[in-house]
Amino acid sequence: MKLEVLVADDHAIIRDGLTKILADTADLVVAGEASNGVAVMEKVRARDWSLLVLDISMPGRNGLELVKLVKAERPKLPILIFSMHHEEQYAVRAIRAGASGYLSKEGDSDLLLPAMRKVASGGIFISPKVAELLAEDISPQNNKPTHTLLTDREFDVFSRIVRGMGLTAIGEELSLSVKTVSTHKSHILAKMNMSTQVDMVRYAIEQGLIDR
Repeated sequence: MKLEVLVADDHAIIRDGLTKILADTADLVVAGEASNGVAVMEKVRARDWSLLVLDISMPGRNGLELVKLVKAERPKLPILIFSMHHEEQYAVRAIRAGASGYLSKEGDSDLLLPAMRKVASGGIFISPKVAELLAEDISPQNNKPTHTLLTDREFDVFSRIVRGMGLTAIGEELSLSVKTVSTHKSHILAKMNMSTQVDMVRYAIEQGLIDR
């Protein structure tokens, strides 16, 4: 009997690609799809799944909040994050939130099936880069990069600001008021000891959180 996988990604090409890849395996099958966070929660509540392959950026509920909601509903459901974001951005936070693995879409494609199998079987999948980031995460506070001081919500806002999104667009994507987003921005600047958005972008480039 094949392990039934729920694929959650807002890009049809990714969902179709994973369906085709798994169709050639003897042990895995895409048994359900979701294109937004609301649909993810509906399908998670509806039945048991062997594995959830989850994009961390989707319409509706998204990001780390969605990982936490899924684990609250189905604590035993293994989650593999399959994301466009580099490991430096979300890997440690996703694993802290309850995911059992993190794989970048820009990484080695040969790792995808081994990662899915390992997480589905109850294991943890971390790349050497994620292992390094986890080691840094448990290091003394004064050795940690400044962005690790941010809460998950603040980091969601921070990552969108440095990618050039305006406060209104961020609010719409995260279902927050512009005033709340602005407050988060102020807290981010204070925690990171910065004065302007340019400082945030420069820092993000230096830390490898966004491409140059």
